[in-house]
Amino acid sequence: MQKIAMLGSGFIGRFYADSIHGQRSRDRVVAIYARSEANAKKFAEDYRCSFWATDMEEVIAHPEVTMVCVALPNNLHEAAVMLCVKHKKAVVCTKPLGRTAEEALRMMQAVEEAGVFGGYLEDLCYTPKFLKALASVKEGALGRILWAKSRETHPGPHSNWFWDKEQAGGGCILDLGCHCIEIARNFIGKDVKPVEVMCWAATQVKPIDAEDHAIALVKYENGAIGQLEVSWTFRGGMDLRDEVMGTEGTIWINNFLRTGFEMYTSGTGGEYVAEKAESKTGWLFPVGDEVNDLGYNHMFTDMFRAYEEGAVPAETFYDGYVVNAVIDAAYRSAQTKQWEPVVLPVWRGQEGVSQKTTLVEYDEHYYLIKEEVTHDGRHKIILKDKQSQQIIERDL
Repeated sequence: MQKIAMLGSGFIGRFYADSIHGQRSRDRVVAIYARSEANAKKFAEDYRCSFWATDMEEVIAHPEVTMVCVALPNNLHEAAVMLCVKHKKAVVCTKPLGRTAEEALRMMQAVEEAGVFGGYLEDLCYTPKFLKALASVKEGALGRILWAKSRETHPGPHSNWFWDKEQAGGGCILDLGCHCIEIARNFIGKDVKPVEVMCWAATQVKPIDAEDHAIALVKYENGAIGQLEVSWTFRGGMDLRDEVMGTEGTIWINNFLRTGFEMYTSGTGGEYVAEKAESKTGWLFPVGDEVNDLGYNHMFTDMFRAYEEGAVPAETFYDGYVVNAVIDAAYRSAQTKQWEPVVLPVWRGQEGVSQKTTLVEYDEHYYLIKEEVTHDGRHKIILKDKQSQQIIERDL
């Protein structure tokens, strides 16, 4: 049983608490820190916490607490993690780990040097559909992964601090791109180094200093490409989609918005439909089990299991650091309009990976490019001569 100190009483803290109390049925949030006394009291009442305070260190140091869950604005992550290190408390931190790779690296090194458990709460790498897709990719069902694309768009986050560039550290790239980058890393291979990024970003709609829309390509050392599409300007709810293409197959995932559950209503019923839903009337897209479908249940189960067994969770502070490094490169590219290198002074994956080619032998003289049956009934093949490099076409 884990006894959790929740740092943060807002939207994500409540999502986390719902999952913690509901998944294994034995873990509890026993303490809550919030900057507002009223918010701390309300959270403690709602989740039956035995202790609340507006002093972060007091909550972290509470003797009953076995693990700390950081669900705070981005600018408070590092201070919270350092207090966990000081008091030797296991810590799991919401995404992104830091506002920059420099911040994330300091946090990662601190927990590792202190021998403190650190888990990175990247929930979208724990959704049931993602886990099934990743298992298929690891089993080789798609062959060599060439391209992994992830999209998260919605009308914008819930809390005011997200819209403040200093507190958040950035806009939708930092808020949503962290999900997309880590999803692609999993599919391509976490041990494959991201080497450079090309990014377009703009502030198209919102009256803010940070970007509200961005698209980026992340080039990996083995030649694979990760692609992210993120926006705080999308209208109609929250759109979460992933796509993976390999030499032997393709996966499409729709995690949110259009998931097979559609409902029409005149609006006379309840208020809440799904996260980021913009309307309660007309055609709506509810989610069957939001906490589970967004990955929170599997995520906390993995974190608690890893901590209790002395193992490494699927998502670590190191992963959060790599994601932050890619994000840093994306922001530089958005300014320079050029490919920018991913700066990773600490890299724990493969080195010097070369781009593989997949040449299909047709016979001793030819490579096979394509075989097909056309609309007029022809069964044909397209071949490349190994010696002359000439491309020819034959009917079978």
